Amino acid sequence: MKISFHGAAKTVTGTKHIVHLDNGKHILLDCGLFQGLGRKTDELNEHFGFNPQKIDVVLLSHAHIDHSGLLPKLVKEGYNGKIISTPATKALTEILLYDSAEIQTYEIEHINKRRAAKNLPPYEPYYTSEDVTKTLELFETIDYNEWFDVTEGVQALFTNAGHLIGSAAITLRIKEKGEQTTILFSGDVGRYRSVLLQPPAETPQADYIILESTYGDKHHDITFNTIETLQKWINRICVEKGGQLIIPAFSVGRTQEVLYALNQLHLEKRLPEILYFIDSPLSLKATENIKRYKEQFSDRLQQVLEIDDDPFDFPGLKYVETVEDSRRLVDYSQPCVIISASGTADAGRVKHHINECIGNSNSAILFVGYCGRESLGGQLLNGEKEVEIFSDPCAVVAEVGHLQGMSAHADTDELIRFISNQDAEKVKAIFLVHGESEVQKTFSDRLNLKGFQTVEIPSQHQQYDLSTAFKEKQLIDK
Repeated sequence: MKISFHGAAKTVTGTKHIVHLDNGKHILLDCGLFQGLGRKTDELNEHFGFNPQKIDVVLLSHAHIDHSGLLPKLVKEGYNGKIISTPATKALTEILLYDSAEIQTYEIEHINKRRAAKNLPPYEPYYTSEDVTKTLELFETIDYNEWFDVTEGVQALFTNAGHLIGSAAITLRIKEKGEQTTILFSGDVGRYRSVLLQPPAETPQADYIILESTYGDKHHDITFNTIETLQKWINRICVEKGGQLIIPAFSVGRTQEVLYALNQLHLEKRLPEILYFIDSPLSLKATENIKRYKEQFSDRLQQVLEIDDDPFDFPGLKYVETVEDSRRLVDYSQPCVIISASGTADAGRVKHHINECIGNSNSAILFVGYCGRESLGGQLLNGEKEVEIFSDPCAVVAEVGHLQGMSAHADTDELIRFISNQDAEKVKAIFLVHGESEVQKTFSDRLNLKGFQTVEIPSQHQQYDLSTAFKEKQLIDK
């Protein structure tokens, strides 16, 4: 048996890992789109590093585009097997993939106009809405905590990962040559004190663990008050300065957290009376879908539902759906809050709003999630004085901030807690994925101190032979 890594290898995006069985079968864990890696992004998304036609089954941990976003390209290039996820993941993936296809089409048209003017050949989108439709026909859904057959000799189990509605850690139980091997893929691990979701569930004992490490070297500030801080930003930028507060936020997960915080301010009669725009038709669809899975809400949110039947709605909230209305909003000059995707500001409508306000000292851009260093969001958070937007240089005059308390990813302590039920002596190796290289090195040292002796940090397209590499190492240790 082998495992190969074709994304989220020493970076936090584009998750794709393959389990190669001795009988020739191939199981793909997630098929994510690379995002926010500058000029490298397109090249990484163009080439999988493996043949899609040789994949036998796909297991999907959750709906976020960096985990699901290249599924239609996989299908476009010949994959026709099952895609297995939880029901909520399928529902959210559907709206995310259609949105991704539409964004690609819109932005490619914009880029190709510029290329045509320079007599350059046009670009093609990775996939279209038609490819998304074909992809969705391949989905099969399984609930949490039910072992199911994947392929001959392989069973799998989805357990709640607490990161997003429907998100799952995936355990594989594989029988080969009379031996059983258990592999745990964490997906993205959520917070144990999440405002919206139930905490991550315990997982079965594993021989090998593929573990995300986004915040492997950081501690989230549990004293940070998101609601108070958000109110201060709105008061200072919109009320006192008369400017606009632009909040880049992913439509699924983070936008709902922001809406919940704003709704709490409304319930406490502390929400400033201005307009709050959600400039994303996807966010409206995502919010409606998320409401269908209330059983996955946190205990705290269950209590809120007893006094407020819609914790994501409040007076002054307006959804912007059409492109025409979005363009009109770009020209809107009154104080307001605009929440729009994407969260890293690399794509989507939010880029247009940032382009409009970035030169205004009365306005501000407030990030509420992780941004890769090379993304537009990462550059702004790094303090760059000039950035490139739509191929044009833009001086950064607007204020830039970060609400770090809203992360949906486990920090270093929570990642340790996630694997704390694992007997370290029985774990032959941990593979760290979905993290920056330096972060992974620090987290690797901490895992060693916790008794996990073999921690690997895979490179892009690196492959490990589990039948030889770690057995030989065990013999040496003995």
